[in-house]
Amino acid sequence: MADFSLEHRRCNLDSISPYRGRFAPSPTGPLHFGSLVAALGSYLDARLNNGVWLLRMEDVDTPRVVAGAADAILRALEAYGFEWDGAVMYQSRRGEAYQAALERLQAQGLVYACRCSRRQLAETARRGIDGLVYAGLCRNRPPFPEPAALRLIVPDRRIVFDDAWQGRVACDLATESGDFVLRRADGIYTYQLAVVVDDAEQGVTHVVRGADLLTSTPRQIALQEYLGLPTPRYLHLPVVLDAAGDKLSKQTLAAPLDPKWPLPALLRALRFLGLGPVRPVANRAEFWAQARELWAGAGPPLRGRRPEASGAIVPAAGPALPGT
Repeated sequence: MADFSLEHRRCNLDSISPYRGRFAPSPTGPLHFGSLVAALGSYLDARLNNGVWLLRMEDVDTPRVVAGAADAILRALEAYGFEWDGAVMYQSRRGEAYQAALERLQAQGLVYACRCSRRQLAETARRGIDGLVYAGLCRNRPPFPEPAALRLIVPDRRIVFDDAWQGRVACDLATESGDFVLRRADGIYTYQLAVVVDDAEQGVTHVVRGADLLTSTPRQIALQEYLGLPTPRYLHLPVVLDAAGDKLSKQTLAAPLDPKWPLPALLRALRFLGLGPVRPVANRAEFWAQARELWAGAGPPLRGRRPEASGAIVPAAGPALPGT
């Protein structure tokens, strides 16, 4: 069995590619249909642009990581025919890089300590585009001794960017998001800081991911600007919804994919993206040829939908198919 903790190379990364994409799952459980849709879109976009497709494990929130999930995700991706370039990056090993970025922000006077409890947040914050908008109670208070969460002072202006699928997006961070946490009181760095540092470290030029992260993008652009880092181009794919209309995720008990039967799930993911009629295929090679053809003529934006009206997200198993 391959050692998935090392490298899985498709090409020579010493050569500079103008397109560098990535897929960054969280190893809090096995790969599910929503993750497959995101992987499929990012992989197709990279390969159609003759680009590099990198793989990153977003395991920065170590208490939520499930033992063995990272290796299971890598095995599933390989079973489905994904080939990533270079070594897998693990956020849990990059604390020094996150701390260095945090200190650069602190040197600019952009970070302050926050000791607000969840009760205080609930009583003083208002609902924003992605959760509660922090009221800034601790922004002008004297520094707290550790432990305390560290928040970023967001710019008091609109962040505007053009999304390749969703169109123009604008967000006033101060009123719609508020100052957000970079490092929690327990010392764990947050997703927003880690993803910005890692995208820059890996030279990512294009980010293709689910539209559930659309509201995170303005915060990440603000961090990129503060740190003097390049901003990738973004494409946010349709969100997979469950029967109740909620985002399909591990938190909503999404069914894991079965690596033994890759074709049914791959075809369903391709249909979900709504790129055009999907033909039956006999093997993975035929699937990937068709998927590249359809991605080249991508269709109109879709912000959220269910895969099919029948209810089930993906079959738990399926018939044996040749060449898979």
